[in-house]
Amino acid sequence: MAGNMDRNAKALQEAWRREENTLCADCKKPDPDWASYTLGVFLCFDCAGIHRNLSGISKVKSIRMDCWEEGQIEFLMQHGNAKAKAKYEAHVPFYYYHPVHTDCLVLREQWIRAKYERNEFMKPGKQSPYSNGLKEGILWKRGRDNGQYLLRRFLLSEREGCLKYFTKQDAKEPKVAIKIDTINAVFQPEKTGNPNGLQITYLKDNKTRNIFVYHEDGQEIVDWFNAIRAAQFHYLKVAFPVASDQELRNRLTRNFLKEGYMEKTGPRQKEAFKKRWFTLDHRRLMYFKDPLDAFAKGEVFVGSREQGYSVMEGLPAGTQGSFTWQHGITIITPDREYLFTCETERDQQEWMTAFWHVIKQPMTPQEYAIEAYFKLRP
Repeated sequence: MAGNMDRNAKALQEAWRREENTLCADCKKPDPDWASYTLGVFLCFDCAGIHRNLSGISKVKSIRMDCWEEGQIEFLMQHGNAKAKAKYEAHVPFYYYHPVHTDCLVLREQWIRAKYERNEFMKPGKQSPYSNGLKEGILWKRGRDNGQYLLRRFLLSEREGCLKYFTKQDAKEPKVAIKIDTINAVFQPEKTGNPNGLQITYLKDNKTRNIFVYHEDGQEIVDWFNAIRAAQFHYLKVAFPVASDQELRNRLTRNFLKEGYMEKTGPRQKEAFKKRWFTLDHRRLMYFKDPLDAFAKGEVFVGSREQGYSVMEGLPAGTQGSFTWQHGITIITPDREYLFTCETERDQQEWMTAFWHVIKQPMTPQEYAIEAYFKLRP
């Protein structure tokens, strides 16, 4: 009896330590220590929690804490993350967003449900809710001025290259038509206070505009998110025919590099520092009075080191503007210096890391055009 237990434990450890199983099958978090003995995949704690809700499809146990039957271990030995990926992710569209462990719950849950519950990627042609170039539906949209969420009709048209929304369901003309190539979409459950909250950021007259939407159904809001990515991908395929699919995917919707409060002072560097909410969307550092504001109060372009951009810890000696927070940051551009302060040293270091991440990257031709616009602004 003891010998069988030892053999089972050894077999379980052998399956667990195979290279293909060292990352969570669903979110790629290292060292997953749970497994589904009905799907044959190794999972992190959080993804295992989602699998528990897949009634009749996935049964999970802890590798470290639970007892395993011989048949369950044999099933894991015969399967594993690589075989599951080949089966359940065989036809994932190139534009489809693959959530990682740092992404919000709705993205991770819908990715798992799409794979194992709805079998969306086992055969081609099952992705029509977000892949056919046209999506229409009702979303709750936050009002720009009063903050109240109201039902609005949205229409995404790949052929027209835009996302529209209408204030009335039977309206002929849209309130806004947003060019698909200017859109970024980011899930913001904490900022919006809604688990399915989505922030859509776009450029209007080369100024950043935010709208906040949600849908009660997680699958529907994630379908909208991937429909936007699909439309962007196909637009870019036409606009940049020689670019690789990987290059185009890198230009689709992206998470903000960093968000949070800092204090800032004005161009004369004598004004009192004011607390603002900052969002770093690659090379655009935007600041808002409130995190849910529709328009940024201002923006700073963060270029590359080769073009004379840099970031320095602390503030210049003799800074005259009064400030509350003590952890300073100076962004150096070819035209001026921008001064900020952070509440904690950790915030300061995280912002510094994010700025250097951008500054170290060479600029694209499109980013040179954006930089030129910033320099021409009054």
